[in-house]
Amino acid sequence: MATVDLVMPKMGESIMEATILKWLKMPGDSVKMDETVLEIATDKVDTEVPSTAEGVLDEILYNVNDVVPIGTVIARVRTGGESNEQPATSNRQSAVSNQQSELQIPAQQQPANEQQPRADNETTNHTLRQAQDQTTNANRFYSPLVLNIAAQEGISMSELENISGTGAEGRVSKKDILQYVSHKRSGKVGEPAERIEHAEHKAQHETRQEMVIPMDKVEQKEGPQSNQIGTYTGNVEIIEMDRMRKLIADHMVRSKHTSPHVTSFTEADVTNLVMWREKVKKDFEKREGTKITFTPLFVEAIIRCIKRFPLINSSVDGNRIIVKKDINIGMAAALPNGNLIVPVIKNADGYNLVGLAKQVNGLADNARNNKLKPEDISDGTFTLTNVGTFGSLMGTPIINQPQVAILAVGAIKKRPVVIETPQGDSIAIRHMMYLSMSYDHRIVDGSLGATFLTAVANELECFDANRQY
Repeated sequence: MATVDLVMPKMGESIMEATILKWLKMPGDSVKMDETVLEIATDKVDTEVPSTAEGVLDEILYNVNDVVPIGTVIARVRTGGESNEQPATSNRQSAVSNQQSELQIPAQQQPANEQQPRADNETTNHTLRQAQDQTTNANRFYSPLVLNIAAQEGISMSELENISGTGAEGRVSKKDILQYVSHKRSGKVGEPAERIEHAEHKAQHETRQEMVIPMDKVEQKEGPQSNQIGTYTGNVEIIEMDRMRKLIADHMVRSKHTSPHVTSFTEADVTNLVMWREKVKKDFEKREGTKITFTPLFVEAIIRCIKRFPLINSSVDGNRIIVKKDINIGMAAALPNGNLIVPVIKNADGYNLVGLAKQVNGLADNARNNKLKPEDISDGTFTLTNVGTFGSLMGTPIINQPQVAILAVGAIKKRPVVIETPQGDSIAIRHMMYLSMSYDHRIVDGSLGATFLTAVANELECFDANRQY
C-alpha cells in the first residue's frame, strides 16, 4: 500500500498560486485515475484538478478559499486498497464539518493564523508545518507582487522574513507589506503594537474631526464596509470586487510594477482585407464549417512579423533575455460578466488561415462558456487585443506578463484619405484602422517597437485581395 501526493498543478509560467474553490471528494472517498478531486481558480481561469492515481483519498491538507502556491502538496491518495470504514467515516465527517465551518463563520471572526479543524492525522501534519515555519522563514512563500513592492521600497529579505503575515499559514499579503512600509516611513517599525495602534486611532480621530461630514449625506451600508462611515460623501453605492476582478487588478498592477511600458501608434489602410473578407465569408463558413473573422487575419500578419523580429517574442529573467522559439499568440477576450481572459493559440505559426480561424473560434466559444482548460491560457508569448470590438479607435494595452509586448487593434472606420498613385494624389474613402503596441522598454527600444508595429501595419495594407484561403 502506497501514498501518492496530489500537488497544486502548474498552469503557466506567470501563475504562482491558486485558490481552492471546492473539494469534490472527501477523505475516505474512492477516486479513479484522472477523476476530478477539486476545483481551483487562478487570476486567469477556473479549472478542475484530476487525481494522478487510483485509490482512496487519504487526507486533505488545505481548506476551501485557501491560497496555495504552485507545486504544494494539497492532498494524499492511498493506493492498493480500501480504507477501514470507521476512520474513513470519521475523516469524511471532519472534512465536511470543516467546509461548512468555512462557509458559515465570517472571515473577520476567525483568528488570522488559525486553520479549521481537520482529521487527526491532517492536524498533526499541519502542526508540524507550522512549527517548521516558526523555526525558519527560509522556505516562506512570497507572491511576485509582495516581492516587487519589497524591491521598490528597499526592503531586504531579512526584513521581509520578520514581517508578521496575516495570510494563509502566515504568508505576507499585500496589505501586510504596505502596512509595514507605512510604519517604516513614519518611524513606527520596532515600536510596541499598542503604541502604533494608539497613534493610528488618534490620527483617524483627528481626520474625522477635520472632515465633519453630515451623516445624512452618507449612505450607511451593512457588513464589512460599515466601519468606513464618513469616507464617502453623496449618494454612493459600494460594490465589492469579485474574486476574479481582484486577481485581474493585482495582475495589472504587477505588470506595471515589473515593466516600464512604452506605447507606439500607427494606422493601416485595411480596405483590401475588409473587401476580401466580405467577398469570401459566406463561402468560407459553408465550406469550412466556421466563420472567418478579422482576428485570424491579424494573427497571421503578427506571426509573419515575429519571424522577422524574434526579440518581440521573448521574456526577461533578471539580466537575461529568453527568446521564445515557439510562437504562442494570446487573444484577449471579454467574458459575459465583464472580466477578461487570454486564451492562447499554441504554435500558431503551424496553422494556415483556416486552422487559425478554427482555433480562434474554438477558444472564444470555450471562453464564453467557461470551458477553458489550464493549458488553454498558459505559455503565451505575444498577445493581441481587439479594443475595436467595443468601438474604441485605439488603446494603450498593459503587457501580459511575462511577455514583453501586446498589440491592440482599434475599430475599422471609413475615412477620406490621400491616395498616392503614379498619376498623382487623390482623395478616396478607405477602411482605416489604428494599431497600438505597448512594449517592455527594458529590452524593446523605441526603434524595434515602432519598426515591428509598422511591419504589422504594412502586412495588413498589402493584403492580397485575390488570395485563396
